[in-house]
Amino acid sequence: MPEVIRIKKGLNISLEGAAEKVIKRALPSEFYAIKPNDFKGIRPKLTVNIGDKVKAGTSLFYDKFQPEIQFTSPVSGEVTAINRGERRMILEVVVRADAKIEYKEFKHGDPKSMSREEIILILQESGLWPALRQRPYSTIANPKDNPKAIFISAFDTSPLAPDMDFMVKDEAAMFQKGIDVLSRLTAGIIHLNLNSDYPPAETYTSAKGVQINYFAGPHPAGNVGVQIHKIDPINKGDIVWYTYPQEIISIGRLFEKGIYDASKNIAITGSEVVHPSYLKIINGACVRNILKENIKPGDNRIISGNVLTGSKLMSEGFVGYYDNQITVIPEGKYFEFFGWALPGIKKYSASRTFFSGLMPGKRYKLDTNMHGGHRSFVMSGEYEKVFPFDIYPVHLIKAILAEDIDQMERLGIYEVDEEDFALCEFVCTSKTDVQSIVRKGLDLIRSEMS
Repeated sequence: MPEVIRIKKGLNISLEGAAEKVIKRALPSEFYAIKPNDFKGIRPKLTVNIGDKVKAGTSLFYDKFQPEIQFTSPVSGEVTAINRGERRMILEVVVRADAKIEYKEFKHGDPKSMSREEIILILQESGLWPALRQRPYSTIANPKDNPKAIFISAFDTSPLAPDMDFMVKDEAAMFQKGIDVLSRLTAGIIHLNLNSDYPPAETYTSAKGVQINYFAGPHPAGNVGVQIHKIDPINKGDIVWYTYPQEIISIGRLFEKGIYDASKNIAITGSEVVHPSYLKIINGACVRNILKENIKPGDNRIISGNVLTGSKLMSEGFVGYYDNQITVIPEGKYFEFFGWALPGIKKYSASRTFFSGLMPGKRYKLDTNMHGGHRSFVMSGEYEKVFPFDIYPVHLIKAILAEDIDQMERLGIYEVDEEDFALCEFVCTSKTDVQSIVRKGLDLIRSEMS
């Protein structure tokens, strides 16, 4: 086995509600949606109107800045709503699904016999190009670029994260087909990053045309940004692409069958889920049917994604394009009198402030309460304990707040995105919205460099 890259800084948050390793088929959803906000840095332009009939793979909108990149419907049916927010920003394009899905057909075949330009065109027309993202900025990859490498993080270390080995165990052929497609898009190395803590799935170990790297350590060892930083750091001017196993499988299906098959597995997790498990769904499904009769009564928060980086959903919300997990936890709308002064046997503390720190194997039922309000931004040393990059996190955040682009570049802005600072936000004594600050910094530097 290759040398294991060990991540020493980080934090594993043990929560109640891990998914049982049984894959069930979700009840068919009546509505599906694609949400432009899932894609950083795009300006959506509609290609459909309310009442239009679409097939799976029909374009719903495209990016104004890169019109060749299409965002397509995951199902066939009728466009029933185009929901907008402030300044008429498009939030969702909603499709009522047919009882039987009809697929738009695309060119397909052996990617090894196709040119790079042909492959890019197929991915763009089918709506699967957004599965490829780039660092810096964590935006959709620019098809005009030639990345120095492509990274695939094949495991997730975030709280209650799904087991990616389990989710792709029967998809070796389609995974390999997807790898063959990626190999035509770069002259560099395709890095397949695995968890060394347990034997990896044969889907990964049998893959050809990849360099396998093993990682060990606490979260965020599974973050692709950490993996890039440890293997092939990004300097100014470098472009690296990244993607994930289920997206690769979807790409493989496209070139095998000639259709956009948006089905994938997700984990239903959290302390407020009655039966945490894995479900097979079509991407963009409404969570109402997914969670039907499977949530405990009470005031709960539904999250598309994990508790650190996911987005809040209403009961009629839709699964995010990149999300492999739905998490349900209690809302925390309450105040505690002298909460910090109590023993806290049932409370979680990253700094072992409470007696619960003496029980390392304990799982916790955490809610959304922040246990305090915003305070002065002080140097506490907490960020550095959970941030495994060779970067000064507090200095970088302050440079972003000051909009000092030169300082941001010197401090490593090109290597990070929001998810890399999620633990910093979790342990932050000042309750600072670190992730949103990092995104503002990335957007600023991207606009200045374009």
